Amino acid sequence: MIFKDKVSLVTGASQGIGEAIALDFAAEGATVLLVDVQKDKLDEVARRIAGAGGRAAVFTADVSKLDQATAVADEAVRTFGRIDHLVNNAGITRDNLFLRMKEEEWDTVLAVNLKGAFNFSKAVIRTMVQARSGRIVNLSSVVGVMGNAGQANYSASKAGLIGLTKSLAREVAGRTITVNCVAPGYIATAMTEKLPESVKAAFLAGIPMQRFGLPADVSRAVRFLCSDDAAYITGQVIHVNGGLYT
Repeated sequence: MIFKDKVSLVTGASQGIGEAIALDFAAEGATVLLVDVQKDKLDEVARRIAGAGGRAAVFTADVSKLDQATAVADEAVRTFGRIDHLVNNAGITRDNLFLRMKEEEWDTVLAVNLKGAFNFSKAVIRTMVQARSGRIVNLSSVVGVMGNAGQANYSASKAGLIGLTKSLAREVAGRTITVNCVAPGYIATAMTEKLPESVKAAFLAGIPMQRFGLPADVSRAVRFLCSDDAAYITGQVIHVNGGLYT
């Protein structure tokens, strides 16, 4: 129970990687604060955590809105007294070729994927500074470092998270707060499940380990970065991609 008595806030916790992180942290003893816009799915994750003997609280919020992020963080501190971990996992896609990409498709992806991480980091950082302790982990992507056709908006947002991670890490290291980034490759989630079989085959051909990753592969890396074992690791990007990008 490496997170006993800890409070962990996970955005985008209703499914996929975010759900796996929430379940993993709860199993390690953390009280997990689940954040997403899909309350029904959050409630189901909370029920799963409670059924396994863990503790969770549900917060419905749009991560792209700073006032909503601040409201979640303030309520969490009032209720639980602290926030030890922040995992900025919330993300969306609006794929399109650049020549066809609409301004709304660009703005929406950047607002959720990048500004969302800014908003929640901004909302919790003062509490962590006062406590002189904290862990922030941002979920980037392999396409944030290698790019991907049809995903200029998504790639830009995920590359931006790496820059945010490295800059914030330098600012708060003196307060014993670490800020790191996990960059998953192609992970078996609802998002990849929708892809045509021909596209999946093409992706698999480029992965040396010859399989898609699992949400648990990512959650374990996030768990490590939030643990005491990673106390001297900050400003880093951990690639979890089966060798797709090295």
